Amino acid sequence: MYKVKFIYNPFSGEKTIASDLDRVIMTHQKYDHIIVPHRMCYENPISNAFFDIDKSYRYILIAGGDGTVDNVVNEMKKRNIDLPIAIIPSGTANDFANYLGMPQDVEEACDQILKSKVKKIDIGKINHKYFLNVASTGLFTDISQKMDVNLKNTIGKLAYYVKGIEQLPNFRKLKIKVDSDEVSFDGDMYLMLVFNGQTAGNLKFAYKAKVDDGLLDVIIIKAGTMKNILNVFIKMLRSEHLENVDGIIYFKTDKLEIECFEDIVTDIDGERGPDFPLLIECEKGGISILGAKI
Repeated sequence: MYKVKFIYNPFSGEKTIASDLDRVIMTHQKYDHIIVPHRMCYENPISNAFFDIDKSYRYILIAGGDGTVDNVVNEMKKRNIDLPIAIIPSGTANDFANYLGMPQDVEEACDQILKSKVKKIDIGKINHKYFLNVASTGLFTDISQKMDVNLKNTIGKLAYYVKGIEQLPNFRKLKIKVDSDEVSFDGDMYLMLVFNGQTAGNLKFAYKAKVDDGLLDVIIIKAGTMKNILNVFIKMLRSEHLENVDGIIYFKTDKLEIECFEDIVTDIDGERGPDFPLLIECEKGGISILGAKI
């Protein structure tokens, strides 16, 4: 009989995961697995979740949004814990879980995980931190960090758009320098996204991204006229192909360096990222996962 460490964020999304705990336990018991829960909170740091990890554990089950998953992965990397992870999407932003094809229903998600085989996937690394879905910088990237938690949990994705509208008066060109073997860019931009997954806000920007190719998909929206930038954003919102589009640089790479002297922050799946300069790399096969349908 295997044990499964279940790390859940009771404050994620609509805060329903706590009421689903019995279904998580019941489904795992059907497969002769024992759930060992860890409730995330300020008083009980995530590092406490791993004190008993040994060979009796089969995998780490995570319930939360993209930021919760990143926090768990970073702690695992710090402790050299080489166990597969699995994700129950329960946060406001579940882009990576959706990309993996994880069902929203808790019981269905657990069944899919328990019937699956382990798959090696890539992870991104930005300076000293890891991310699974997307790292970004430029306009709008600090929206989730400025968001009132109650607002975000109450109206979900709509909250991001409300906050985005508030930032329109700050629309300005940002000087940035990007170097990689494939592309170099030294100029003005509005927004830069570096994807390991494919979507942000459930919009498929990095439609060519694959999570097991050892490469990250980079999108730079260059500064330009308001007419051009509106056309670019319309294409992005419609999930249209972004290659060979005027005003956009789209390329794949396994490593890039970024310098910026503007007063802007970086974002990793909704959480504050490192300060500039940045070294962003793809760690091919950097983590194992269960339940993925990709």
